[in-house]
Amino acid sequence: MRAAALGGAVALALAACGSAPDEAEETAGGDTASDFKACMVSDQGGYDDQSFNQSGYEGLVRAGEELGIEINALESSGDSDYGPNIDSLVQDGCTLIIGVGFLLEQAIEDGATANPDVEFALIDSTFSDDDFNPLEFDNAKPILFNTAEASYLAGYVGAAMSESDVVGTFGGLPIPSVQIFMDGFVDGVAAWNEESGESVRVLGWDKEAQDGSFTGDFETQANGQNTAQGFIDQGADVIMPVAGPVGLGAAAAASGVEGTKLIWVDNDGYNTTEYGSLMLTSVMKQIGDAVFEVVREASAGNFTNEPYVGTIENGGVGIAPFHDFEAEIPAEVSERVEELYAQIASGELVIESPNSP
Repeated sequence: MRAAALGGAVALALAACGSAPDEAEETAGGDTASDFKACMVSDQGGYDDQSFNQSGYEGLVRAGEELGIEINALESSGDSDYGPNIDSLVQDGCTLIIGVGFLLEQAIEDGATANPDVEFALIDSTFSDDDFNPLEFDNAKPILFNTAEASYLAGYVGAAMSESDVVGTFGGLPIPSVQIFMDGFVDGVAAWNEESGESVRVLGWDKEAQDGSFTGDFETQANGQNTAQGFIDQGADVIMPVAGPVGLGAAAAASGVEGTKLIWVDNDGYNTTEYGSLMLTSVMKQIGDAVFEVVREASAGNFTNEPYVGTIENGGVGIAPFHDFEAEIPAEVSERVEELYAQIASGELVIESPNSP
């Protein structure tokens, strides 16, 4: 697993209801080493979402190329596609089927129940019943990320770089895999305030009350733009949207206000969006690496239902380089972030969140 690098140490198919990217049709990597076939179903964001669907797909393609296995990937255009796409991949002979995102939870649970001889995995969600009681399936594995750890570092940097002493964060939907980012961000700002004696204020999230600003989905960019503009109007000059493509709306709002910076999530927004000049850093889930690792173990006959949890210690989460802002970050801030990174990795510093996996 590759941790993001910061200062050298930290920066860290079948034509079913959806369609598959051309690269994922049939076989990747030439002749297969076995009859193992790894497959994936996206949520409605699709594989070009510049976020977790894209990262997951890249991990699947890498597995096909490096492990010499067959792969297949189907895109979903809406909720009604999830179940039929999974059924199509079962019929296609997939050994392992990975769902991308919590929206596929029910479809993966149904698939695992109906097909006990097929292995399943779900990115960014555990399994639960209608009353939110935990469920466990022998043939289904959650792929989770303790992003509070990396968000803590991002919150610290964001507070340190705020000139207005106001920062903000908002989510797409109020779910654990979103709120965990916001929890860590708030704690990182609090750490900066304690160490610096400043009073940077956070808009959009109250960790103690677990209440804040959400746009209602992960698709409507206008909602992200309006929410971010509301923060900017209140003085925020650093904003972390936790909303997938909705974050592009926040970027559109920030691009019109000089001095406003963004913190991206899931992957390095400097490289994956057109708004790189706004990106102070990014809180990264190494989703591609996690997918590759789960596929690698399963293709070797070592699949288990034990959750994969990405952490700073195992390189599963991290923050991106500062890119264009590298020269603007005071040396004492970047050095302190490296120290905090090392403390989290060693277990000396524990970042707590009620949403941690």
